[in-house]
Amino acid sequence: MMHTDDSRLQALRARAYALAESGRYNGAHAVEQALIAEGWDNAAAALQSSYTRKAISERCLAAKPH
Repeated sequence: MMHTDDSRLQALRARAYALAESGRYNGAHAVEQALIAEGWDNAAAALQSSYTRKAISERCLAAKPH
């Protein structure tokens, strides 16, 4: 079971990074809300680390048109 949980968290984080890199979101909170809307019920738990949230926010910023 532990491996399945880890795989699901990795998939969720990969999806979060993909959303962040799409350029449609302004930060980690917006990406988290999009994940929840997609049905990722554990999005908040998966994105709770400050490192992960910072990485997502940085990807959002980098993806915005300048």
